[in-house]
Amino acid sequence: MKPNQLENRLIQFTVEVIKLCKSIDKSFAAEHLTKQLIRSSTSVALNYGEARSGESNKDFLHKMKISLKELRESYVNMKIQKGAKLILNEEELDRLLDENNQLISIFVASIKTASKK
Repeated sequence: MKPNQLENRLIQFTVEVIKLCKSIDKSFAAEHLTKQLIRSSTSVALNYGEARSGESNKDFLHKMKISLKELRESYVNMKIQKGAKLILNEEELDRLLDENNQLISIFVASIKTASKK
């Protein structure tokens, strides 16, 4: 996957997470987790954008690892909300969990490849 394609996919993922968050339960727990989910999912795309213009391979790897951590945080957050039934659109939640998992795999592979250089 080309860098522009991945960046666009990350942006789309973030947009879809934000839209999904409109269908939350209005409890304290849902609002707390949803705010954190928006922060972690937006961080992925923003850090990847920074990684693309990294000053060195070390800088690139650092930003990629931050993005991977944020993807994992987003994934766990959505799993918690699914288990607690805090997000009302479960079909879209499942689709985003799958997309999140695919993105994690892409980042793990990219980090391994970049680490060998």
